[in-house]
Amino acid sequence: MNGLSARHVRPVPLGPISATLDRRPDGTILVRSDGELGEYPRRATERLAYWAATAADRPMLGWRNAGGGFDTLTYGDAFSAVQRIGEALIGRGLTADRPVAILSGNDREHALLALAAQHVGIPVCPISPAYSSASRDFGMLKHAMRLLTPGLVFAGDSARIAAAIAAAVPFEVEVVTGDRALSHAPDRRRRVTTFDELLSTEATAAVAHAHAAITPDTIAKILLTSGSTALPKGVINTHRMLCSNQQMIGYVMPFLRDEPPVLVDWLPWHHTFGGNHNLGLVIHNGGTLYIDEGRPLPALFPPTVRNLREIAPTVYLNVPRGYEELVKAMRQDDQLRLNFFSRLRLLFYAAAALSQHVLDELDALAVETCGERMFMMTGLGATETAPMAICRTWESPLAGAIGLPIPQVEAKLIPTGDKLEIRVRGPNVTPGYWRQDDLTRAAFDDEGFYRIGDAVRFLDADDVNAGLAFDGRLAEDFKLGTGTWVNVGVLRARAILHFAPFLRDFVVTGHDRNEIGLLAVPDVDACRALCPELPSSAAAASVLTHPAVRAWVCERLTSFAATSTGTSTRVTRAMILEEPPLLDALEVTDKGSLNQRALLTRRASLVEELYAPVPSARVVMIRRESGS
Repeated sequence: MNGLSARHVRPVPLGPISATLDRRPDGTILVRSDGELGEYPRRATERLAYWAATAADRPMLGWRNAGGGFDTLTYGDAFSAVQRIGEALIGRGLTADRPVAILSGNDREHALLALAAQHVGIPVCPISPAYSSASRDFGMLKHAMRLLTPGLVFAGDSARIAAAIAAAVPFEVEVVTGDRALSHAPDRRRRVTTFDELLSTEATAAVAHAHAAITPDTIAKILLTSGSTALPKGVINTHRMLCSNQQMIGYVMPFLRDEPPVLVDWLPWHHTFGGNHNLGLVIHNGGTLYIDEGRPLPALFPPTVRNLREIAPTVYLNVPRGYEELVKAMRQDDQLRLNFFSRLRLLFYAAAALSQHVLDELDALAVETCGERMFMMTGLGATETAPMAICRTWESPLAGAIGLPIPQVEAKLIPTGDKLEIRVRGPNVTPGYWRQDDLTRAAFDDEGFYRIGDAVRFLDADDVNAGLAFDGRLAEDFKLGTGTWVNVGVLRARAILHFAPFLRDFVVTGHDRNEIGLLAVPDVDACRALCPELPSSAAAASVLTHPAVRAWVCERLTSFAATSTGTSTRVTRAMILEEPPLLDALEVTDKGSLNQRALLTRRASLVEELYAPVPSARVVMIRRESGS
């Protein structure tokens, strides 16, 4: 370990975060950051233009080509393309009422079209590819088209999603595509243009005039939130939101200004984490993003391993599920570990809680590889906050520690039962939802604070600068039949820690019941270790129903119940989900986090089975002492 302590952390400069409190007579607490943010750009593409002028030959994007190597797009070429495409968009008379919609995933064309629209003041809405490719009735895509009324739709591979386009995109809307498949369709009413036609347009002074007309309140993006029982909402993202948030990110990660960041990133650009935070972080600081075609699932993770063996990131950002797969891969791949840690400055996770055993193993692998641990940063944010609002820039042993508001963000804590609801206000907060005024009014209080829907708690009641901890989603909490409230977020976090590594996530059940139960998402590969006599090719169902797996779950369930402090924390039964959460059913997001409400709705029959008077063979119960 090169003489370094196992507790040694690789040095990385981070911005100081501190706050002051203002307590009101009604119990409301205001938490204000003490930091100064400084000036930031007025328009989202100003930094792209800056890097095109000062580092024209530096790669902005990289992607795996058909030959197995990487192609790249430089800042100079990117900005030139943005101007040409911007001219083409201006010529089509596109506006906020007729924005650009993108149906494709992360690729060169997606990035250029989105940046071009933003550069000339036209909103862009990247839509989840699942709405076009994984859906059966295209209901979500139809809703998006009705909400947005786009003037132009981009589909890189139109042949693959031709049915979705035919079903959901009105004929009067122009489709831009990377192929000509739609132009050969029997119905000629649709205008189809290739991306190269946009790219071949000559830029005129109209581009500079349109760019100059952009104000901080101009809409840059409309991002659709994930729908559960309700249809997705269109979150307005202004240029002020995007620019101020990148300044905030730079405040807490000042090293980004000294060394252009290199990212290997899969996170989808139709989400705020991937599209605003990560891609924005790269362009704002003149870095390079290598598009990772892998996904944080066992069968889809090998491309990520291949990319990380070749490209050493300086910052690595992922969701907890991605770190779980990364740890598994690094156990067996020395080259992956050596390259991954070689120039890494910081790890960052968001979107869900990171299991302590995963963090511990990351630390152990880092120490084994390079003699020092990597700092792991996290925080709290939302699509409506661009996304960063709360951040932790110091180490904490608590997985739920999220830190404090970053500069120019104010937090309001409202006593709600035995919890503190958190609301936020700042230049990074959305003005509302596109064409949904009723939802906008409901989302803000009378002082303009956004109701994020989460609860927090002080880590030290006497010291605000000890930071805040996440205390669950308010909408997920429920009452047992006894009238006792169940704190789902805290209980779920405890369960993830207790049942690791064989069960990796949970849906908490028990609304209007007398006892709490769990629907458990297993790690099938890990569970195989409990039944080594099975062949490696054994089906997942054979593994998950194996007596050894059931016995292990029973033992852990019983010991978990023994740590309970009452009915609100005592789990008595569990069922392992043999069918994994489905993206098409909105049970899981593109980022891998569970949608508790959607799972409970779609799997209502399993919940009934979990509480049946005579438990089925799939239900695991705690061992009860005689007479209990």
